[in-house]
Amino acid sequence: MIDGFKRALALGAATVALAGGAAFSSVGVASATPSHHGDHSATKHVDRGRCHIVRGHWVRVWHPAWRDRHGHRHPGHWMRTWHRGHLVCHRH
Repeated sequence: MIDGFKRALALGAATVALAGGAAFSSVGVASATPSHHGDHSATKHVDRGRCHIVRGHWVRVWHPAWRDRHGHRHPGHWMRTWHRGHLVCHRH
Protein backbone atom coordinates (compact mmCIF):
# COMPACT_ATOMS: atom_id res chain seq x y z
CA MET A 1 0.00 0.00 0.00
CA ILE A 2 2.76 2.43 0.99
CA ASP A 3 4.86 1.46 -2.06
CA GLY A 4 1.90 2.15 -4.37
CA PHE A 5 1.41 5.57 -2.76
CA LYS A 6 5.11 6.40 -3.15
CA ARG A 7 5.04 5.28 -6.77
CA ALA A 8 1.97 7.44 -7.52
CA LEU A 9 3.56 10.42 -5.77
CA ALA A 10 6.80 10.02 -7.74
CA LEU A 11 4.89 9.64 -11.01
CA GLY A 12 2.86 12.79 -10.26
CA ALA A 13 6.00 14.77 -9.43
CA ALA A 14 7.70 13.57 -12.62
CA THR A 15 4.66 14.54 -14.70
CA VAL A 16 4.56 18.03 -13.20
CA ALA A 17 8.30 18.50 -13.77
CA LEU A 18 8.04 17.33 -17.37
CA ALA A 19 5.05 19.58 -18.12
CA GLY A 20 6.79 22.54 -16.50
CA GLY A 21 9.94 21.95 -18.51
CA ALA A 22 8.00 21.67 -21.76
CA ALA A 23 6.12 24.92 -21.05
CA PHE A 24 9.34 26.70 -20.07
CA SER A 25 11.18 25.54 -23.19
CA SER A 26 8.31 26.57 -25.49
CA VAL A 27 8.31 30.05 -23.95
CA GLY A 28 12.05 30.28 -24.53
CA VAL A 29 11.67 29.28 -28.17
CA ALA A 30 8.76 31.66 -28.71
CA SER A 31 10.71 34.59 -27.29
CA ALA A 32 13.74 33.71 -29.45
CA THR A 33 11.84 33.84 -32.74
CA PRO A 34 12.23 37.12 -34.62
CA SER A 35 9.19 39.34 -34.94
CA HIS A 36 8.35 40.94 -38.27
CA HIS A 37 6.06 43.77 -37.24
CA GLY A 38 7.42 46.29 -39.74
CA ASP A 39 8.20 43.82 -42.51
CA HIS A 40 5.46 43.67 -45.13
CA SER A 41 7.28 41.38 -47.54
CA ALA A 42 4.06 40.31 -49.26
CA THR A 43 3.25 43.92 -50.19
CA LYS A 44 6.76 45.13 -51.10
CA HIS A 45 6.28 44.33 -54.80
CA VAL A 46 3.02 46.28 -55.05
CA ASP A 47 3.13 49.70 -56.73
CA ARG A 48 2.03 52.14 -54.03
CA GLY A 49 0.67 54.49 -56.69
CA ARG A 50 -2.19 52.08 -57.23
CA CYS A 51 -3.13 51.87 -53.55
CA HIS A 52 -5.78 53.76 -51.66
CA ILE A 53 -7.10 53.65 -48.13
CA VAL A 54 -10.68 52.55 -47.60
CA ARG A 55 -12.09 54.29 -44.54
CA GLY A 56 -13.84 52.29 -41.84
CA HIS A 57 -17.58 51.90 -42.29
CA TRP A 58 -20.65 50.19 -40.86
CA VAL A 59 -22.27 47.34 -42.79
CA ARG A 60 -25.70 45.87 -42.11
CA VAL A 61 -25.58 42.06 -41.95
CA TRP A 62 -28.64 39.80 -41.85
CA HIS A 63 -28.54 36.95 -39.33
CA PRO A 64 -31.15 34.37 -40.39
CA ALA A 65 -33.62 32.66 -38.09
CA TRP A 66 -32.41 29.54 -36.29
CA ARG A 67 -33.51 26.94 -33.76
CA ASP A 68 -31.47 26.18 -30.67
CA ARG A 69 -30.89 22.72 -29.24
CA HIS A 70 -34.12 22.99 -27.20
CA GLY A 71 -36.20 23.59 -30.33
CA HIS A 72 -36.82 27.24 -29.50
CA ARG A 73 -37.00 29.38 -32.64
CA HIS A 74 -34.98 32.60 -32.68
CA PRO A 75 -36.07 35.09 -35.34
CA GLY A 76 -33.68 36.59 -37.83
CA HIS A 77 -32.38 40.11 -37.26
CA TRP A 78 -30.20 42.80 -38.78
CA MET A 79 -26.95 43.63 -37.05
CA ARG A 80 -24.50 46.42 -37.79
CA THR A 81 -20.86 45.33 -38.09
CA TRP A 82 -17.87 47.71 -38.17
CA HIS A 83 -15.30 47.14 -40.91
CA ARG A 84 -11.95 48.78 -40.11
CA GLY A 85 -10.14 51.01 -42.52
CA HIS A 86 -7.57 49.19 -44.65
CA LEU A 87 -5.24 49.61 -47.61
CA VAL A 88 -6.43 48.34 -51.00
CA CYS A 89 -3.86 47.85 -53.76
CA HIS A 90 -4.66 46.85 -57.35
CA ARG A 91 -2.07 44.93 -59.37
CA HIS A 92 -2.45 45.27 -63.12
